[in-house]
Amino acid sequence: MLTVDFDRLGVGPGTRVIDVGAGLGRHSFEAYRRGADVVAFDQNADDLAQVKVMFGAMAEAGEAPEHARAEAVQGDALALPYEDGEFDVVIASEILEHIPSDERAIAELVRILAPGGALVVTVPRWLPERICWLFSDEYHANEGGHVRIYRADELRRKIAGLGMRFIHSAHAHALHSPYWWLKCLAGVSNEKHWAVASYHRMLVWDMMKRPWLTRTAESALDPLIGKSVALYFTKPAVRRGGF
Repeated sequence: MLTVDFDRLGVGPGTRVIDVGAGLGRHSFEAYRRGADVVAFDQNADDLAQVKVMFGAMAEAGEAPEHARAEAVQGDALALPYEDGEFDVVIASEILEHIPSDERAIAELVRILAPGGALVVTVPRWLPERICWLFSDEYHANEGGHVRIYRADELRRKIAGLGMRFIHSAHAHALHSPYWWLKCLAGVSNEKHWAVASYHRMLVWDMMKRPWLTRTAESALDPLIGKSVALYFTKPAVRRGGF
């Protein structure tokens, strides 16, 4: 389940991509499939161990081009161990809402992006997230949980304020918002509640089969209750000779 539009980012053979806050690697795997040289970066060693295994399995099965490179790297998003301008594409999906010092993290994302490169940041959208917080403290008030609810225009200003040019926004995963509302009402850890379990089965079926009915419904609902908002930026290229 991808939140990021890889076609819009122009990811392809030889693109240098870093997925900051990669988690279990869903966006890293897509970049690798497209032939990019990708770094899955996260602080969770257990998640990264699984990502590394999957990279190996993809290579062995021929699911990624032979020229593509992929690695899993553990570290701190507030101090990325890379040179300025090292990556063509920087992805930060569903990570900033977890970081108290989000402006430091944003500055690092911008720093490692090459001039002319693309940055995409996704976060939970204000309305669906606000409803989750209203229904349940357990949803967000835990170690590593969400520390803020963003408004898209607020986040856009923070990133644009570092010299980035905003180019596009999109919403995604509308069908997932009711699922999280149900979980918050039933108890976030109560996976066996009949309503939660039933809805989860529907989501799995939808992801596996991708029928036209649910695809059409989600496209229509995304602008209203999409669970995530994605903001796309470019880093202005360095001008030569003062022109």
